[in-house]
Amino acid sequence: MAHMSPAVNLVWATLTIMFEFFLIYHLWSFDRFKSLKWNHGQYSGPFKRVMTYSYLTSIPLIIIYAVGFTIIKYSYGFTVIPGLGITPTPYELWSDSARSAILPLYLCFSVAWGLETVTHLEELCFWLFLVHSSSGKQDWFRSLYFKTWAIGSGIAVIGMPLVTTFTRHDPYKCESYTFLAGSLGSLSLTIWFLPILWAFPTFLESLKQADVDMNTIARLTKFHELNCIRILFRFLFTVPLVILAIDGVRPHQHINDKMFPTDLLGMIAVIGCVVSSGITLVIFFPRSIKGEISSREAARERHQLSKSKTFSENHINGQRRGQHMSAYELPRYEAEDLDLYTFRPTQNIVIDDIEDEENPKYGPRDVSPSLSLQPNRRTKDGDIQLGTVFTLTDDALSRHNTALRKSNVHHLVRNWRSPLEIGEPPLWHR
Repeated sequence: MAHMSPAVNLVWATLTIMFEFFLIYHLWSFDRFKSLKWNHGQYSGPFKRVMTYSYLTSIPLIIIYAVGFTIIKYSYGFTVIPGLGITPTPYELWSDSARSAILPLYLCFSVAWGLETVTHLEELCFWLFLVHSSSGKQDWFRSLYFKTWAIGSGIAVIGMPLVTTFTRHDPYKCESYTFLAGSLGSLSLTIWFLPILWAFPTFLESLKQADVDMNTIARLTKFHELNCIRILFRFLFTVPLVILAIDGVRPHQHINDKMFPTDLLGMIAVIGCVVSSGITLVIFFPRSIKGEISSREAARERHQLSKSKTFSENHINGQRRGQHMSAYELPRYEAEDLDLYTFRPTQNIVIDDIEDEENPKYGPRDVSPSLSLQPNRRTKDGDIQLGTVFTLTDDALSRHNTALRKSNVHHLVRNWRSPLEIGEPPLWHR
């Protein structure tokens, strides 16, 4: 962006900062940042860590790049150059400190682009693996698609900074070749996603024929629609940068030496980048409004139960201290029943972790797909807990149906919630 106007840099900085605020809000609403912990949940292996932290690291790096150039460009403004007219002040007229910041800012952008390639290459390889999977027991981590992702991610993360470093002698060429390498790679991934989008309706129809539950079908349909929108904005992100990059590496520029097309393509690119990244965030961390409401209601009920128990104990202790009760003291079981029926209403508990036989954490369970009853139980402190009614959530019902319906459909399709939720082999935990 050494030759773009300050307004383009300001648009990049503004939109990326706004997206960062949206990311923070979304992750807070999703699980109060629990998913960002090093060890969280059954999928907290190296694969999830690489995917999560590579994606979340790329956004701040882009912000640094955009904000840094915005400050520099507005500090020097425009300059009248004979034969060219009024143009953004060239980097040759910047101070030494400003010129020394060009390479670090470009490196931030190239590293961010490499990390972003890790994200999109994984999704491409994963869905190619599932769509072309001929057996329900094929292992993603031993497939050619996973190896392709691992090798491609390494090339992107290492190669992008090297391109920037090797062309650092000329900031214009450095920018052009960085944009060329990154945009061609991202454009290739975007084009490769088109066959998946084309084949996905047929893939969904095959799942219906295999009697996959409707919750899984609805979840994958939502993913397909979001991905169609995201691919459109991915083209808006990559194509303008490809045009600017190809024109920049040519001996004679036809676009980069004109302010209007350069600024227009730069602004379109950042809109495509931010919108597609926002959709990626929603796919990676899919919020469940129903689950969030249930969690808040459960927390409120636990708080009310705690207050009721405290009030009950204080009430009985006060009566005993004041000698207002009869000399005849109720037996323990009658006092417990009086306390229980007075202050402890029956509550509904939602089960969100019904394990099937493919995950032997707890072993197979015989659970009704609608309701299940639990008898009265005595707790460790001697209190009696009333029987409750268990209501299966959509996720638990999906896993229950998976145990009942055996087919050639890959288990990752049935259990898929996010590109981050892929079970890892034992080798990754060693």
